[in-house]
Amino acid sequence: MVHGFLALAALVASAWLAGLYFAFSCSVLPGLRRVADGTFVEAVSSINASIRNPLFALAFFGAPVLTAGAAPAALAAERPGAAVAHAAAFVLHAGALVVTVARNLPLNDALDAAATDPVPARAGFEGPWRRWNAVRAVLTTAAVACLGAGLAAG
Repeated sequence: MVHGFLALAALVASAWLAGLYFAFSCSVLPGLRRVADGTFVEAVSSINASIRNPLFALAFFGAPVLTAGAAPAALAAERPGAAVAHAAAFVLHAGALVVTVARNLPLNDALDAAATDPVPARAGFEGPWRRWNAVRAVLTTAAVACLGAGLAAG
C-alpha cells in the first residue's frame, strides 16, 4: 500500500517535471528564438523569477524525494523488480538535479547579471541552456519510464 502510493505520487511529480522540461524544449525556447534580444532576456528572466513557486517546488523536490522513498518501500513490500526500477529513477532524477544546479542555474544567474547588455547575455545563454534543458528532459522522462516500469513490475 505504501509502495503503491509513493510510486504513483513519484510518477505524477516526475511527469510534471519531465513535461515542463519538454514544453520548454519544444515550444517555449523555439518561440523565444523569434524575438529580439532585449525581449528574450526580459522574458527568460521573468520566467526564471516566476517559476520559483510552491507548485514548481512540489514537482522539482517532490519527484526525487518521493522516488527515493518508493525504492525501499518496494523492498519492504517484497517487490525487488520495482525497487530496482525506482532506484534507477532516483539516479536519473539525481542526474537532472545536478545538471540544474551545475549548468542551468548558473546560466540563469549570468543572464540576470548581464541583462543590461542583452546581445551578449543572450549569446552566452540561449544555446547552452537549451542543450542542458534537453538533457534534463531526457533524464526526467527516463525517470518517468522507470517509475512506470516499477509500478508495472508490481
